[in-house]
Amino acid sequence: MSTGQADLEEAKHASIALYEQTMAKISQELSLKSKSFKQLAEEDLVAMDIANKEGNGKAIFKDYKFVLNKYLIPFFGKFQLKEITPELVKDFESWRLSQMGRDPQASTKRTHATTYNRIVTLAREQNLVADTYRVPLLDPHGSPSQARPAFSKEEIAQLLAYMPSWEKVGRSSRTKEMRQLCRPYVEFLLYTGARPGTELKPMRWKHLQWHWIGDQRYLKVWLSGKTGPRYLIAKHLVVDCLERLIAWHQLPYKDLNAVIEARLDRLIFTFPKGVQPYNFNPQFENLLKECNLLKDVAGRNRSLYSLRHTYATFALAEGIDIHTLARQMGTSTLMIERHYSKLTPMMAAAKLA
Repeated sequence: MSTGQADLEEAKHASIALYEQTMAKISQELSLKSKSFKQLAEEDLVAMDIANKEGNGKAIFKDYKFVLNKYLIPFFGKFQLKEITPELVKDFESWRLSQMGRDPQASTKRTHATTYNRIVTLAREQNLVADTYRVPLLDPHGSPSQARPAFSKEEIAQLLAYMPSWEKVGRSSRTKEMRQLCRPYVEFLLYTGARPGTELKPMRWKHLQWHWIGDQRYLKVWLSGKTGPRYLIAKHLVVDCLERLIAWHQLPYKDLNAVIEARLDRLIFTFPKGVQPYNFNPQFENLLKECNLLKDVAGRNRSLYSLRHTYATFALAEGIDIHTLARQMGTSTLMIERHYSKLTPMMAAAKLA
């Protein structure tokens, strides 16, 4: 082992320090090896990939991997855990604020803290730091998350009435295609409460089934996303938008029933040739601008997630209980209560007045 010192006296002092550090590690039954935060994080990334391939992965792994690659490795990567100080953690929080451009919400901070703690746990498991050593941790508390702005019933009626003419025009054939695909995408979100992007992107025709209760049939949709796989029941109105997609894709089936019977293994939200756009955010923003619905009464910009929020507010107004709604939307009753409890008195105005 080299001390890295050219001067003999300095080398002697350095060697004594190395010896003392080694003996201290031995006395605490710690590994004589050392690893940087980046090395440990890369091991955790590999472990998550292996778990995913073996079918033992969790939906949250996607978030952990994003946090490691986007924030934790770039900042803490070169440090060993024993080099991380409370001051360094504060510097990280300031740096993260500059990277994000805003104070992270509570849910974001919790995910960052949990991801960071995974690396600390991994280091302890490898005896790189003693169980008694207090590694400075990230603050898991943040500004409370807020529900995204929703649409009123009148605004939804305006949006649905505007889209048929909007989808027929475009500066280019590509723009027109994007609009033709964006319309059923928007309708599907509105009629199911699904999460845009993560849940709809991998959805295939074979994931649709009929659910029968007596003589009445309901469309059952299998989704896999942020909180794992689940089934939901779509509103009857979604059938029309899916059959328009079937016709636009020129699929060799007369209607949705025939597609369901065929268990077609093809992505749903694609162009006719099967190509899938990266996302629908720009198209939806332009749509809202054109029909003067981009901002709510508080001046907040709406997004595709506003359709999910709208679904929840409409469902609660119709009397759906929070437990059923939580299962339908793939979230917790606590999250429903946190975001929508303030709406309950207004929704029950007729009973309360």
